[in-house]
Amino acid sequence: MLNRRSFVNLAALFSATSVLSHFQPYQIPSNKSEIRILPKRLKKGDTIGLIAPGYAAKLEVLQKTIQILKSLGFKTYHTNRVLGNHGYFSNTDIERAKDVNEMFTNPKIDGVLCIRGGYGCTRILHLLDYENIKNNPKVLVGFSDVTALISAIYKETGLVAYHGPVGSTLDDTYSQKYLEKVVARKKNTLTIKNAVLKEKEFLNDPVYDRYTITDGIAEGELAGGSLTLINALIGTPHEIDFTNKIVFLEDVEEAPYRIDRMLTQLLEGDTFTKAKGIMFGVCKGCDRQKEKGNFTLREVIMDRISSLGIPAAYGMSFGHVPNNFTIPVGVKASFDANKMTLKLLEPAVL
Repeated sequence: MLNRRSFVNLAALFSATSVLSHFQPYQIPSNKSEIRILPKRLKKGDTIGLIAPGYAAKLEVLQKTIQILKSLGFKTYHTNRVLGNHGYFSNTDIERAKDVNEMFTNPKIDGVLCIRGGYGCTRILHLLDYENIKNNPKVLVGFSDVTALISAIYKETGLVAYHGPVGSTLDDTYSQKYLEKVVARKKNTLTIKNAVLKEKEFLNDPVYDRYTITDGIAEGELAGGSLTLINALIGTPHEIDFTNKIVFLEDVEEAPYRIDRMLTQLLEGDTFTKAKGIMFGVCKGCDRQKEKGNFTLREVIMDRISSLGIPAAYGMSFGHVPNNFTIPVGVKASFDANKMTLKLLEPAVL
């Protein structure tokens, strides 16, 4: 039985939690789109809106992002919401959602780039104005926890969004090259090749190894992102349907047993086993030294994925690593698990 003090403390906890979340149950839009929408390509002189839909951006990171984008020929715009601090978020759920919604509404903004990732995107999905986003299609780029934002927007509106570098990881010529090729050029096809790794830190770390899990070539629409966020969407209206898709996966600082658990959860679901192919990026910090009582990351991935019998490989140049190529979610592609190349079979922008 609760005594009076315990009851008061418990009541205060529930009250504080409700103030923090402002959560309302998500209502599936009645006009949910079945048609894929491509945004206009970005061109030099365009204005890119900068958002922080999860964790707060540090001032120096924001300034560096602006500097890099200007060097690439773009103008930038941001509100003061990105530098605020609401606990570990850049701002409240409502204000972060407003930032996303207003970037799509604002006719002076041509594209949207997340300054950084970090937890928080799943908390604002029910606050997004999907009809507004659908009617004002723009390039949206990010990765990590932004997986939730990209996946929800694509599922609810049909708007192709892009798993690619955020502002804090944009200072890399390989990442810049493929970002520009995917979102700034209208190409009928585009072959994406892995970065050439020469530094000792890459060559001596098994997490950067590249290996084929199952031979073959797969074709299908691209879907995926952060493994942790993909699992976080399971059971929600934004859960990803992997049927006939080329699935791309990556994660960071997760022990092999946690990767095992998340892959097993996907395998127990309705659609993951219906995928056409599996493409792993680099799961930085996810490996452990081989010991008697554990498995390495490679052992886990081979065990969980090889049984699917579909083209699959590990070590592609995307994820929480310096070399991070851009992947258009919803665009048809061909993945060669032997050559470890990804070929976009259709334009990713208008």
